[in-house]
Amino acid sequence: MQPRVLISTEEIASRVQELGAKISRDYAEKDLVVVGILKGAVVFMSDLIRAIQVPLEIDFMATSSYGAATETSGVVQLLKDLDTAIEGRDILIVEDIIDSGLTLSYLSQLLQSRQPASIKTAVLLDKPDRRRIDFIPDYIGFSIPDEFVVGYGLDHNHRYRELPYVGVVSS
Repeated sequence: MQPRVLISTEEIASRVQELGAKISRDYAEKDLVVVGILKGAVVFMSDLIRAIQVPLEIDFMATSSYGAATETSGVVQLLKDLDTAIEGRDILIVEDIIDSGLTLSYLSQLLQSRQPASIKTAVLLDKPDRRRIDFIPDYIGFSIPDEFVVGYGLDHNHRYRELPYVGVVSS
């Protein structure tokens, strides 16, 4: 069964362009490193970096707090660290979705300890009703209700990442 469309391909494309323009203005004349959080952020990050009109470098990190579950365990594990030195550089962490806030808070604190010039976060989707800690991303694509979403990089048991839209999976 195909997920119900929550955010269309066209809506995503338009919003990614808007975010790219804002990030380009904010990072003009800065030393930008865009850090994608694997695996979910790959699709969003790919489109976003093409919409950013300033020089940038990319790197990736991988974490786990879900496993095969649909609810976070509350414990963030670092599975892959950066390959790039970030001291004195401007960091933009790109994530597919923020719900509890635990992963982005953990990563922001971890990277802050490496003395970058700045750290900001960009998320495609924000589920504010699920927040367990006080963390607000700097750039938000869409605020969404508390539903389990897939597509545009987000998965459920390794399925649906390829969908060009964000959809809701029925239970």
